[in-house]
Amino acid sequence: MAEFVIKLADERGRVQEQVQTASTAEELRARFAHAGYHVFSVKARSGIGGMGRRKVKLEPFLIFNQQFLTLIRAGLPILGSLQMLSKIQKSAYFRSQLDDVSNRVKTGEPLSGAFEAQSGVPVMYTTTLLAGERSGNLQEVLERYINFQRVSLTFRKKLTASLIYPGLLLTIVTGLLVFMFTVVIPQFAQLYDQMGSKLPELTVGLLTFGKWTQRNFLWILLAFVAVVVGLWRYSITDKGRDTVDSVRVGLPVFGKIWLKYQVALFSRTLSTLLSGGLPLVPSLETAARSISSRKVSRAVGSAISTVREGKSLADSLTNTGVFPDLSTEMISVGEQTGALPQMLNSVAEFFEEDVATALTAALSLIEPAILIVMGVVVVFILISLYLPIFSLGSAASGGQG
Repeated sequence: MAEFVIKLADERGRVQEQVQTASTAEELRARFAHAGYHVFSVKARSGIGGMGRRKVKLEPFLIFNQQFLTLIRAGLPILGSLQMLSKIQKSAYFRSQLDDVSNRVKTGEPLSGAFEAQSGVPVMYTTTLLAGERSGNLQEVLERYINFQRVSLTFRKKLTASLIYPGLLLTIVTGLLVFMFTVVIPQFAQLYDQMGSKLPELTVGLLTFGKWTQRNFLWILLAFVAVVVGLWRYSITDKGRDTVDSVRVGLPVFGKIWLKYQVALFSRTLSTLLSGGLPLVPSLETAARSISSRKVSRAVGSAISTVREGKSLADSLTNTGVFPDLSTEMISVGEQTGALPQMLNSVAEFFEEDVATALTAALSLIEPAILIVMGVVVVFILISLYLPIFSLGSAASGGQG
């Protein structure tokens, strides 16, 4: 799918521009012309390396689905509900996506297919809609999806909130060090140059580094920005995503926390899909695409092939060597008792609580560690700067004696 900017007029003659997704410009033009619009132009949207594609923000998307479910329950048709909700969206991009969904539904395309054509819409959402359409129970599967997203969003907010203080502390420490090396130390260098006295080697080294930092601060800043941008550009490539995921999983302490978080996300996603009536293999395929970790996603992918051969899900996940033993044991119990969706939900709850506890404990150790490192660095700088003054004071006292 590619993104296009389409200029069109509706049946009332109102001219508007929208950003829409389609396989080709001709397909997009035909779609809107068939829906009764007069199409002036269709142009490819500019973007470097796919950077023009956006992901749907989860919070507004969750609110939209809550409103959508309410309207459907009230008896409004799907098309009318979509058109009504499109008009009240604050985001122009999301509004254009809903307009495209409405147009596709208007021409007879199923709701799941219409949303699947939009860039950034979660795979799990379109799969959930497909399951609801096939079973004729769209309201129930939408409600399950909303509950899933509400729990996931709440948990994600808790994790983000727990990282705010360490991040703020690290920013303050970095800012303090930059201030000392670019302002304080060069001022001491000017003072000692005027005095012309011999300085200890520790002080000379620090002052030399401070002068160099002040002279080259702009180049250092540009180099830092270039490195950050380069790493970001690399991280959005396939190879870069693999590297980032390997680094995440390999981190001491935090690697295990990240892995448990991905297992919790997989379990909750799979539970929601199975509860919606989707078969196990399609549910696994969707869950694998919904996971951020490439390692866990590949492990689920390899488990899918063994599940197709007739092996149990628990054994298939155990053979990957990625999933914790406790999770596969609980899944095995769920398979044996015929309550797999409920057990997967229990797995998710257990690991989410475990992640929250482990992250809190890890951060409680990191915060004082940051303060200790900051204190050691500041004390080292102060001793280096004031050592000549102490030496001059000692010499003056000795001369008076």
